[in-house]
Amino acid sequence: MARSTIPTTDHVHPYSEDRPLYWRIAQRLLGELREGTLAPGERLPSERKLAAHFDVSRETVRQALEVLRRDGLVETDRRGSHAALPDGPLGTASFLAFPVGARPADDPSAVARAAVSWEAPPPGHAEALGLAPRRPTLVHRYESARADGRGLRTAVTSFSAVALTEVEELARYRDRADAAPELRRAYDWMRRAGLTLHHRDLITPLDDAPSMRVTRQVHDQYARPLEITDLVVDARREALVYAFTLPAA
Repeated sequence: MARSTIPTTDHVHPYSEDRPLYWRIAQRLLGELREGTLAPGERLPSERKLAAHFDVSRETVRQALEVLRRDGLVETDRRGSHAALPDGPLGTASFLAFPVGARPADDPSAVARAAVSWEAPPPGHAEALGLAPRRPTLVHRYESARADGRGLRTAVTSFSAVALTEVEELARYRDRADAAPELRRAYDWMRRAGLTLHHRDLITPLDDAPSMRVTRQVHDQYARPLEITDLVVDARREALVYAFTLPAA
């Protein structure tokens, strides 16, 4: 939480200026949690860091945490003033799967393969990410099909320089691009780095095959591109289900 990720528009996280300061800080912190800055179950920063983040005293942070604790939205353990989100849903944190279209890891009917490489991305990806032509970056490839070979899904993801600079877990793959990748938590890593994720999905049919393409572009709260994925799904055998989470009122 090195930078503030609080939206400034009142219609996103409205709060009344006539309420106590600790109550307003509680609402701002809750807004960050709902936007996925921290995934459910992750430990919150210390009171000192939260105080610096919101530019208030530690006592105000303590009171704000107590407001959320009474509502069952944070929990505290014995190791100090760090709070942890409860395991129940807070309305957002993992609504994006990586890569788009990925089958659940525990799906017994599917066979999936993934690989990462350090190479020049597809031309359309380079342009969307603001990369110079032929400049290498981290590229992730995913392929999944049913055990009988039907229902093929293939996805190619390219990450931006911003993502590789600010997300430590992604940057590690630059030096071990031939390792077996485990990037299912890529979006959680981005949130943990203080990035608020926004995405746009474009679905188009393919003219030369009974398939459809889903192009997902993800950017942060500063409109900086983070990644772009092209997914191709066999439309004859598969249904791609989208789930939408409405923000809290």
